[in-house]
Amino acid sequence: MPIINSIVYWFNVKRLHQIELFKIYPYNVQEDSLLKLIQKAADTEWGKTYDYSNIRSIEEFQTNVPLQTYEDIKPFVDRLREGEKNLLWPGEIKWFAKSSGTTNDKSKFIPVTKEALEDCHFRAGKDVLAIYTNHYPETKIFSGKGLTLGGSHKINNFSNQSYYGDLSAILIENLPFWVDFIRTPKQDIALMDKWEEKIQKITESTIKENVTNIAGVPSWNMVLLKYILDYTGKNNLLEIWPNLELFTHGGVSFSPYREQFKKLIPSENMHYLETYNASEGFFGIQDTTDRDDMLLMLDYGIFYEFIPFDQINSPKPEAVSIEKVVLNKNYALVITTNSGLWRYIIGDTVIFTSLYPHRIKISGRTRHYINAFGEELIIDNAEKALVIACEKTGAQILEYTAGPVYMESNANGTHEWLIEFEKAPDNLEYFTTLLDNALCSVNSDYEAKRYKNITLRMPIVHSMKKGVFFEWLSEKGKVGGQNKVPRLANNRQYIEELLRIEKKL
Repeated sequence: MPIINSIVYWFNVKRLHQIELFKIYPYNVQEDSLLKLIQKAADTEWGKTYDYSNIRSIEEFQTNVPLQTYEDIKPFVDRLREGEKNLLWPGEIKWFAKSSGTTNDKSKFIPVTKEALEDCHFRAGKDVLAIYTNHYPETKIFSGKGLTLGGSHKINNFSNQSYYGDLSAILIENLPFWVDFIRTPKQDIALMDKWEEKIQKITESTIKENVTNIAGVPSWNMVLLKYILDYTGKNNLLEIWPNLELFTHGGVSFSPYREQFKKLIPSENMHYLETYNASEGFFGIQDTTDRDDMLLMLDYGIFYEFIPFDQINSPKPEAVSIEKVVLNKNYALVITTNSGLWRYIIGDTVIFTSLYPHRIKISGRTRHYINAFGEELIIDNAEKALVIACEKTGAQILEYTAGPVYMESNANGTHEWLIEFEKAPDNLEYFTTLLDNALCSVNSDYEAKRYKNITLRMPIVHSMKKGVFFEWLSEKGKVGGQNKVPRLANNRQYIEELLRIEKKL
């Protein structure tokens, strides 16, 4: 074992022990986290409003504080951005993570406190390395640099005292100086906001580095890495970075991209590690080598609650703490954080795949699903079905979205899928049949609606022109960084916009 690995191991021993403790005592750790958050914020405007000084238990907290959406907290956020203090969290908040707008087109500005930076996001980055090096003690990851594809930040137009940008850019801006020695590209390039110029500069500055690991959203990293191969004329990334061994990914499902990355990086020693990182906090890390779910990280200054998905539109949904969750049930995620988010419905849905330890998979979004005909199709269903169809046809997908086709007097409803293929199937009709059969196998409600075409007929699948989704994101000013294509919608807005763009290309 290289000496630097030995040093890292000894630094990580205590932390790995702490992780083992919250695996065994999840409820105790979560209760302690919540009470510390309440105590910290007791003298804020929010804490006084909800009588935090007299809350002594999870049950009292849930009784006192109502569930929140962004629209509920937006007046507080606007005041914070103007420079007011002690509203949601003690002191002044200078940083705001601008959401990618995947729930709706209106931007959200999520407060990011120094506690969230240090105790959540930066701690999670250290934990990723601790978990990885624990599995691979002979790793050479520390012999080179990490390539991180981030966003950019701008001065808040409300006040020169506060700043906003992609979360990745905020993290880059606030990292300690010594991180520059183990990261590439340099900060001025990493924070550029013009995408085309940015990937050129990243390429020019990184191809001569010894890159051992990459981190970021799979879709945008795929664009960058293909650009690098075109620029260099190389066949694969190992010809540029022979010591590349880890891709830490998150933001979107890795399933549609897995085979493409294997082609770009043809090495048995290449490892992939999934994380669950959002503007609102860092929630999960893939902690095993034989599973594709993620350990829910319970000691980052975040208290979790879970609303059964079938109650999400109820006037009074019941949110349960971690001790009451069950396996394989779809939950809307609710968080209370050290950035001053209190019982905040984040918009993501998760499924527990393991209890003690509590491991999760992201199943979708509370507003990104198709249920126009009672089929309750969620992103998890779509991802699984597409993987099956791709495996059986050899197809590879770059981007996709789907939405309903409403019933007409002479036709039943269906789903319309717009797919941009990296490698299109030889027979699109056969691919469509496989997709339909797979959806029936993973979703009994969809299967029931497809029975004899009574409610739903065979889905419609379009093979879209290359660049359609990129052009759609460009039109919305969402190129690069953490921006994502909405996978499912219960209306035809995205479908119609993309079809319009394709006609122009």
